[in-house]
Amino acid sequence: MTQRVLEYSATGRRKTSVARVRLALGVGKMVVNGKDFQDYFSAETTLLYIEQPFKATDTLKRYDIIAKVEGGGKIGQAGALRHGISRALVQADDTLKQALKETSCLTRDSRMKERKKPGQPGARKRFQFSKR
Repeated sequence: MTQRVLEYSATGRRKTSVARVRLALGVGKMVVNGKDFQDYFSAETTLLYIEQPFKATDTLKRYDIIAKVEGGGKIGQAGALRHGISRALVQADDTLKQALKETSCLTRDSRMKERKKPGQPGARKRFQFSKR
């Protein structure tokens, strides 16, 4: 007889941010770095972005989330958290995969900051050219 796993863990990434997410059956409580996620991410648009996987799968008050997020800024961390939550939901219930794919929650946003090149002040910006 196999025992059912009650907790699922996944990793989400965005830019230089990494989110380690633990998902368990519960009442919808979300804790990020020891704080309530509404205190950690204060912007309303960021909160809606993080809740998108739950709204796409209609599981908003079914799971509790405990996450540790590090690196990058708040928006990158929110993207990493969204990615990690989506991966953990698929582990919990494989039938949710299609709905998460359609809203592109499972796709890792691969855009990174372009590196600075030598002989110029930034990635693309050039020093002023003077002919004489």
